[in-house]
Amino acid sequence: MEPVKAALAVVVLLVLAGGDAAASGPPPPPGATACSGCHAATAGIVTPVPRLVGRKPADLVAALQDFKAGRRPATVMDRIAKGFSDAEIAAIAVWYGEQRPERRR
Repeated sequence: MEPVKAALAVVVLLVLAGGDAAASGPPPPPGATACSGCHAATAGIVTPVPRLVGRKPADLVAALQDFKAGRRPATVMDRIAKGFSDAEIAAIAVWYGEQRPERRR
């Protein structure tokens, strides 16, 4: 099975297994909190870097796999993505998909 299909299969399994755990706000998987250094979680912050919160997990998996394989132009994301396994990418994608943007206070 090619890496993108394998990662998407993991995403589906994680979403199905999430059940009530997803609703109660599971802690972020390893590596996920490092993303917030560049990808803002607060809705009111203006940034050219796309937000990850609330995005479709399959889209995040595909983007990270493309960065990892060198199919997508990058400044640093290609190197960052290479540090994650397919399972870690899937877990991070599912977690970010479950998050909602924070409101500016």
